[in-house]
Amino acid sequence: MNRLRPFRFGVICEQMQSAEEWIMKAQQAEDYGYATFLIRDHFIREAFGDQLAPMIALMAAASVTGTLRVGSLVLDNDYRHPVMLAKEAATLDLLSNGRFELGIGAGWLRSEYEQAGLAFESAGVRVSRLEEGIHVLKGLFADKPLSFAGNYYTVTNLSGFPKPVQRPHPPILVGAGSKRMLALAGREADIVGILPKALPEGAISEEITERLPETIAQKVEWVRQAAGERFDELELSMMITPIFSERRRERAEQVARERGWSGIAVEDVLEMPSIFIGTPDQMVEDLLRRREQYGFSYYVVSDANMEAFAPVVASIAGEERW
Repeated sequence: MNRLRPFRFGVICEQMQSAEEWIMKAQQAEDYGYATFLIRDHFIREAFGDQLAPMIALMAAASVTGTLRVGSLVLDNDYRHPVMLAKEAATLDLLSNGRFELGIGAGWLRSEYEQAGLAFESAGVRVSRLEEGIHVLKGLFADKPLSFAGNYYTVTNLSGFPKPVQRPHPPILVGAGSKRMLALAGREADIVGILPKALPEGAISEEITERLPETIAQKVEWVRQAAGERFDELELSMMITPIFSERRRERAEQVARERGWSGIAVEDVLEMPSIFIGTPDQMVEDLLRRREQYGFSYYVVSDANMEAFAPVVASIAGEERW
């Protein structure tokens, strides 16, 4: 790893029931020192509960905060034509004074497509369409009119308006778990959100191997190979589960039992890059070590863990001031 990026921490808000609660959580995230306030993109309850409409909700969060960045984690490319998404994203960036981060992916939840009457095409088609969609988005964020003729999108001499405050465009995060998606993210994204791979049947893999250190290291390497010389410019991100305990090994054993990970060693659970078990001080140590080991510097926690994880965020901020 040639260059260690400063840490950033985000909150993905999954437990909202009202406008008052949404606004309160955005303001709390800012007060606790989190850098970003994020939302998913789903319109059925499976698998993360009911979700607000992302772009509107993010604008509301931006309007009641001053420095907090807002973002999608992640928008499904198939749910919005990139021409419309470019306008919405640029508008949100403009009205938030340059605080928007555009997370996007190829979609994976088959049941959501089916309930909405959308065709759930093969992963290859969805990834190819995402690649074209990102091309259209970047083109419309740019200064010149865009003409593009692909297999999925055609745009003719179209100028995007408004232009985003952030140039050349708001940071683009691509969520990725497979080799092809990670390569796409390495080539096109500013932020790479590394995930377990999506399965052809329309679910996220629950395989234990998807969470082990050697698998995560391989995924980072796929990003590095695709990114080439721009790898050091990328920010690597991961959603994490913090589990606070003064008895790390016992708690790790309990986690393995609860999740049905039979036959896995305690050490393997403790070394999983997406799980942090221990005291706040131990978590700080693990964050620093894993940044050195893998390059991850941008971590996201659920709003259910926002308050408990805040001392870790503050401790890391203190470490980096020194």
